[in-house]
Amino acid sequence: MNAFWNQYQQNQVNQATPEQILIMLYDGAIRNTVQAIQALANADRVRKAESISKAIHIVTTLSDTLDHEIGGEIAENLDALYNFIIRELTNGNLKNDPAPLRTVEDLLRDLRQTWSEAIEIRNRELAEKRQEAAPPEPARRLTAQAQV
Repeated sequence: MNAFWNQYQQNQVNQATPEQILIMLYDGAIRNTVQAIQALANADRVRKAESISKAIHIVTTLSDTLDHEIGGEIAENLDALYNFIIRELTNGNLKNDPAPLRTVEDLLRDLRQTWSEAIEIRNRELAEKRQEAAPPEPARRLTAQAQV
């Protein structure tokens, strides 16, 4: 069953747009942070450490993919925020303290929501531009009839 699940997940990533991958990364970081908080509550230090390690890896990936030339100040601010998140995850791990992990969870949820909204706005604007660029309906019918 695990092999089938892994293949399914790989297919999801391979077929995803960059925007969908971004949201998947945030979802993974949030999921692993929540698992670390739960593991701490259950005194499961191994699971806590594994979950935090996975969350750090995802946040590092997000940081590494920032384009500072195009993103400018926004990229710099995100990079600083990602570095803060990594420090807080490390703090929670070393001190066995759920407080920094909860802070990270809140930040990641806020970032995910912001990106989701930005993607939605961008997609809506692109759809409107396509609609404006498309010829009116009668012209499309005439064009289609002329091609026959």
